[in-house]
Amino acid sequence: MFERIKEDIDSVFDRDPAARTRFEVLLNYPGLHAALAHRWAHRLWLADWKGLARFISTLSRFWTGIEIHPGARIGRRFFIDHGMGVVIGETAEIGDDVTLYHGVTLGGTSWDAGKRHPTLANGVVVGAGAKVLGPITIGECARIGSNAVVVKSVPDGATVVGPAGRLLMRSQDDEREQARRDYAERIGFQAYAANPDLPDPVMAALRDVLDHMQAADARADRLCEALRAAGIEVCDQRPDAISAETIATVQGQTTD
Repeated sequence: MFERIKEDIDSVFDRDPAARTRFEVLLNYPGLHAALAHRWAHRLWLADWKGLARFISTLSRFWTGIEIHPGARIGRRFFIDHGMGVVIGETAEIGDDVTLYHGVTLGGTSWDAGKRHPTLANGVVVGAGAKVLGPITIGECARIGSNAVVVKSVPDGATVVGPAGRLLMRSQDDEREQARRDYAERIGFQAYAANPDLPDPVMAALRDVLDHMQAADARADRLCEALRAAGIEVCDQRPDAISAETIATVQGQTTD
């Protein structure tokens, strides 16, 4: 047990340059206190002393501001920096050398029994305020940025940033959706807006822009046909495909 405590203290020095002495770390780091309390509570949980285990975890939450369910499985050298507001659910599994910052939630998305919380592999770092939800797996040495909302598994070594989008509206008109995709391909603009499965309101707005462009293009085609029928020569040159560089330039100007 004392070897594990020494390991935990050493891990603080490895990941927090503000740490000065072992006594200071042992006395003042709530993340360390929560990890030690969880270790005792987890043993009681496995021994079927579940009521006492929950009581210890509740005392730990009151003392540290960190809520770790005693059923969660946590590996070696686990470090919670600052710690306030961290929540770790019952079926969460955390590997070795994992670091969490304040406000992190390892939560569930279902009320069903069984595995409903995430699994974090070795070396994962989860930034402040991030929410990792559901029975997903975060691969080894992956990085979750601050305030990210992660609801899908993350491969080894990957970095995730930003909140998950919300699906505001999904098209139920298959013909219209196919026409939108065909138009996007024809003008060379491979917009993710043509994909109704992406839950992003910005992409939904771009889908509307494509619809408008398609309608304007069709109206122009009809006008050209009418002019030709009247004996008027019309230039029918199509614009070049929109390049990725052009899109990036426009986005940069808009941001500025």
